Amino acid sequence: MTAIAAKAASARPARRGLVITFALKLWREKRLGAVGGILFLLFLVCGIFAQWLAPYGINETNLAYRLTPPSLAFPFGTDHLGRDMLSRVLMGAQLSMLVGFLAAGLATVISVVLGLASGYFGGKVDMLIQRMVDAWMTFPDLVLLVVVISIVGAGIVQIVVVLGLLYGIAGSRIVRGAVISAREQMYIHAAQSIGGGTFYILWRHVLPNIMPVVIVLFTTRIGAVILSEAALSFLGLGVPPPAPTWGGMLSGAGRTYMYVGPWLAVAPGLCLTIVVYSVNVFGDALRDQLDPRMKGSR
Repeated sequence: MTAIAAKAASARPARRGLVITFALKLWREKRLGAVGGILFLLFLVCGIFAQWLAPYGINETNLAYRLTPPSLAFPFGTDHLGRDMLSRVLMGAQLSMLVGFLAAGLATVISVVLGLASGYFGGKVDMLIQRMVDAWMTFPDLVLLVVVISIVGAGIVQIVVVLGLLYGIAGSRIVRGAVISAREQMYIHAAQSIGGGTFYILWRHVLPNIMPVVIVLFTTRIGAVILSEAALSFLGLGVPPPAPTWGGMLSGAGRTYMYVGPWLAVAPGLCLTIVVYSVNVFGDALRDQLDPRMKGSR
């Protein structure tokens, strides 16, 4: 027991050193992707601590400061009701990150389950799942989102479930390809020849070897989900008011008072652009580093 405890204690610093080494390698070889990861982490921290970072209440109105330009007191200006735009943008970051991580996590789980079943078993199971995926992907994403949200209603839970299904079913194709490639490796045949069960092989051999694909899929899905949620909020089908969302701010006061107060559209629009771009370049850099077929990867 003492030897096992000592081995576990020594493995923790090694694992921590591996993470630091990977981060330094990412900074040296994929500088843009590393900067994107830092920006995304910054927005994530702002979203988590939005209640403490926001200088004013999100719905605290003061008509005396109506449509005030950016200043030291209001760095992002105020809207048509005198509400501080910086506070509302910070809370919008919290909602966007919450929806992004939950929906991307659900989509990744769905993609992994469908991709594992389709890629490993093949045959009729593969044909049945892939024909279902083909039928699902024939519908335009935005049209499908608008129709489903119009039926089930707007709300965080509904948006997370619908976006998770939308991107999870479509993303199963990517996981399926990785599973088919891993299924033909010699260690899989060796595990099957010694009587390894299907669940054991999938859990201990197939899934760990497709984790780079799953990680990259998760990161790219975050940006797609945040953008889709903003599009739904812009159309009035996102998280209902008075909760501030970036898409809702662009659609409401941002569009109505755009010429009088351009900062109403610039602030949420710029934040949305930076977050989506940073997470996309970070996902691309992770793919290049984790995929052994890409140049410069380990």
